[in-house]
Amino acid sequence: MISGAAAPREIGDPMQTAAEKFLTPAERENVTLAVRQAEGLTSGEIVPMVVSSSSPYPMAAVTGGVILAFSLSLLLTSPVATYFWYDPLNMWLFLTLFVPLYLVAHQAVKHIPRLKRLFVSKAQTEDEVRKAAVAAFFSEKLYKTKDENGILLFISVFERKVWILADAGINAKIDQDRWQGLVELITTGIRDGRQSEALCEAIGQVGNILQEHFPIQPDDINELRDLIVR
Repeated sequence: MISGAAAPREIGDPMQTAAEKFLTPAERENVTLAVRQAEGLTSGEIVPMVVSSSSPYPMAAVTGGVILAFSLSLLLTSPVATYFWYDPLNMWLFLTLFVPLYLVAHQAVKHIPRLKRLFVSKAQTEDEVRKAAVAAFFSEKLYKTKDENGILLFISVFERKVWILADAGINAKIDQDRWQGLVELITTGIRDGRQSEALCEAIGQVGNILQEHFPIQPDDINELRDLIVR
């Protein structure tokens, strides 16, 4: 059983979430091993976390539903009216088409990630991922390590974004800009379909960086989970 992760479902299970599909069971084992090896060098606590989405983005479904239904209703009103011998500018016919089309479009945008992304701005995704990462940092108790040296590698699948958050002890000794290269390493790996390899490489680099300021201690214990998928 992987520490910190629910038992993985079988590959191809339609009930799998985006986060569960992000890493195969074997890849999760590799990531967990990479964390344990990196933490063998440092007293720092490294926690990779994969979530399906940082927000449900309810307004994206509303906005997308309205835009798609309005556009389709405009296109269909005239030919439908002509077929039934109605006035092509009949407003009631337009509304009759709009309501069911909106309901269908709303559900489509809500449940199809590629469609939903069209109605979510880049600024909004940046903000939601940042807030979700901060919330996870506290909910998973990364701020409670003995030496304030917990670090979160937060991956949000829907937004295709990575956020790295370090605790106060790390920030006091290591410039936060140093993590930007690791963010780019992981995101590039995800784009290339090498998410597991990229994440393991980033974890290894985090261990090497932390080792400089937080070397392993004789009484060191594993204070946090090695991998979180939810």
